[in-house]
Amino acid sequence: MTDLPIGPPVDPTPRPLPPRGTKLRGQYVELEPLHPRHAPDLWRAAEAGTARGDASWTYLGYGPFASAAALETFIAEFAAKHDHVVWAVRPIATGVASGWLTLMSIEPANAAIELGNIWLAPVMQRTRAASEAMFLPLKLAADDLGYRRLVWKCNALNAPSRRAADRLGFTFEGEHRWAMTVKGRQRDTAWFSILAPEWPRARDAMLAWLAPENFAPDGTARRGAAEIRAAAR
Repeated sequence: MTDLPIGPPVDPTPRPLPPRGTKLRGQYVELEPLHPRHAPDLWRAAEAGTARGDASWTYLGYGPFASAAALETFIAEFAAKHDHVVWAVRPIATGVASGWLTLMSIEPANAAIELGNIWLAPVMQRTRAASEAMFLPLKLAADDLGYRRLVWKCNALNAPSRRAADRLGFTFEGEHRWAMTVKGRQRDTAWFSILAPEWPRARDAMLAWLAPENFAPDGTARRGAAEIRAAAR
């Protein structure tokens, strides 16, 4: 034995990989495994965003795409990769696939997993469906698969992504300076996490935020997720 400080013991059992081919369904959105058949819906969603001055591709390492065929080719390759699990995002209100997201950087032995590679068409942004779409994979990872560390990373300049991390209950950890080169530009990466002891409060706050009774008739949230978390301290 040593007198040097060491971390607390944990269950070292490797966590299961997220199941491929599994649908996740909430109150406002359904996630289904991304497939080239989603490409027409996604292309129309992307094209509609372009007409509105879409900035949704700004901080991603890919996109926008020059044609529907280019998008379909990307989706076929993206969905086939084995280092992540990727879902198409389909709001229940419209039935139209309008984005995608992944569980990635999966470390079963460390019980760590990242929610990332999120693209949501402008029509989905700042909606209950968008927030629930991000919440469902986190719930799968933490509650069903037992991951102890949930990770969120983004371009440090990406203010909407940072706000989404806060809304979901992530804690800011710091920035990796000059971490990547994306589309020919230097990127600092902001890191966020939710740890296992923090997850129940984050989960319960998001469930309360998503509850229909939390929204006024005009769709405005009566209480924010951060407010709900604070009240639960």
